[in-house]
Amino acid sequence: MATSMAAAPAKVPASTVETENLPALIGRLGDDVMGLVDAKINLLKVEVKEEANTFLRGGVIIAIGGVIATVGFALVNVAVALGVATLFANSNLSPAAQYALGFVLTGAIYLVLGGIIVTAMKSRLARQKLVPPRTVEEIRKDAVWLKKEL
Repeated sequence: MATSMAAAPAKVPASTVETENLPALIGRLGDDVMGLVDAKINLLKVEVKEEANTFLRGGVIIAIGGVIATVGFALVNVAVALGVATLFANSNLSPAAQYALGFVLTGAIYLVLGGIIVTAMKSRLARQKLVPPRTVEEIRKDAVWLKKEL
């Protein structure tokens, strides 16, 4: 009978088992939360890099549009302005006034074209969201999960 008593497991109160496992559970929870935070930070970095690249490409296109408008204004403006000035050859304006009117009209046309390019790219960039949507969604899901767990 003594051997059967020794083979029986000793009963440990449930609160002692829970207390012994509580530090391990808290440690594991801390590790999991740190892993989760690291994953979210990495996701945020990727999304911010994607957004920065989009804005960089848009900025480059805006700069190219500005250069095109400037070169067009400088080169074609001279030729077109001289052509427009010839339209006023039969007017009572002096030759200097004819040339000035030709340059003003041509300059206005190229300023409008350059403005259209810049405005189009600006509106395209304005549609870009600054808040990284995947990171925000993941953080919302994690907050809901943490509330349920705690």
